[in-house]
Amino acid sequence: MSNPSFRDDLVAAIPMLRGFARSLSGNRDRADDLVQETLAKAISNRDKYRPGTNLHAWLVTILRNQYYSEGRRRWREISDAEGTYAAKLTETPGHDSQLEMREFLAAMQVLPPDQREALILVGASGLSYEAAAEVLGTRVGTVKSRVSRARARLDLLLNGGEGFSRDEDAVRRSMAQLTRAMSG
Repeated sequence: MSNPSFRDDLVAAIPMLRGFARSLSGNRDRADDLVQETLAKAISNRDKYRPGTNLHAWLVTILRNQYYSEGRRRWREISDAEGTYAAKLTETPGHDSQLEMREFLAAMQVLPPDQREALILVGASGLSYEAAAEVLGTRVGTVKSRVSRARARLDLLLNGGEGFSRDEDAVRRSMAQLTRAMSG
């Protein structure tokens, strides 16, 4: 920018550019950014300006194009600093329930056989504690104790205890389903 006349004309155009940018954007800070960007582009494209033509019109065209280009870009973008919108764009794969069931069955296999049996009889088969005690040949209190310990251990396992690593939402859903099945 060796031409002092061009530099002086740019400086003289700043108030007009600010006014125009403010009318476009409606925001003083945004207008200042537009003017700065316009001046930077004008300086870097100095060779494209034809002396003797209307400098103000050339600068306004640069500013207007900058404003609309940024507007189109912003229209496609969504402010999502915390990832709230991005989280809504994900869809849980249909196979999650199969994975949850596999993990649940794997956790069931970790249970001692007597607890697993009691839990299956009461929770999955729907037997009463008394009927389960009769099938197992033990007392009702023993069945209740085994079921209680089995539920607590499954809760621990499905919440990442003893090396099981699980998605917290999947764990809650599985445990809610299990609890409903066992208390029903």
